[in-house]
Amino acid sequence: MKSQIMPVVLDIETSGLDRARCGVWQIGAIDLNTMEEFLQESRIDNDDFIESDALLVIGKTEEDLRDEQKISQRDLLANFYKWIEKKAMRNVLCQNPQFDVSILEMRAKKYGIKKTIQHRAFDLHTIAQVMHLKNREEFLVKAARENGNFESDMNLTNILQMCGLPDKRTQIVDGKIMQKGNPHNALEDCKLTAECFSRLLYGKNMFPEYSKYEIPEELRK
Repeated sequence: MKSQIMPVVLDIETSGLDRARCGVWQIGAIDLNTMEEFLQESRIDNDDFIESDALLVIGKTEEDLRDEQKISQRDLLANFYKWIEKKAMRNVLCQNPQFDVSILEMRAKKYGIKKTIQHRAFDLHTIAQVMHLKNREEFLVKAARENGNFESDMNLTNILQMCGLPDKRTQIVDGKIMQKGNPHNALEDCKLTAECFSRLLYGKNMFPEYSKYEIPEELRK
C-alpha cells in the first residue's frame, strides 16, 4: 500500500435505528494514518427511546444504556469531535455513513456542538458493490419485502463474506436472533470495516487478527 492520506474509520452504536428518537451510547474510530483508536461510551439522554432489537444486538440492558456513572452523550460527541479535529483527513469511512454521520450531526445540532468531520464520507457499501460488479458483472441485490422491487444486499455480513472473513456478530432479522454471536461493538466494527476496505482496494490484510483468513483470489488480482 503506497503512502497516502487515509480517512478515519467510524462506527457508532445506538439504542435503535430511529435517528430522531434513539441515542448514541458508543463511538468507535480508527485513524488509518496512525492507527490511533478512539472508543468511548456514554449514557443516553433521558428522553431517548430504546428499541428491543438494539438491546439484543449490542448485548446490553436499558440500565446499561442509562447508567448515570457514564459520561453524558453530549460529552461523548464533544470528545470525539475534539479527537478527530486535528487528524490528517477528517472524512470518515463507514459501512453506512447515511446513518452514522447523520445521527451525529443531529445530536451535534441538539447540543450546540461544532462538528469537525467533513460532510463527504467514504462508503464501504459502494466500494464493495463496485468491486462485485467488476469481478462478477452484476450488483449484489435482493427482492424487497415491501413491493418486490430490488434493493442492494451488500450489508456488512455480505461484504465480510466477499472479503473472506466470517461474521461472528449476533444477527437479528425481524426481531428474531438468526445467529448468536459477539455483541456489536463500535471499535470492532471499525476494524472489520477497515480490513474489508484494505482487502477490496489493495488485496491486502490490515490487522494481524484477520491474517489467518485467506484473501479471495479475485481480490488479489
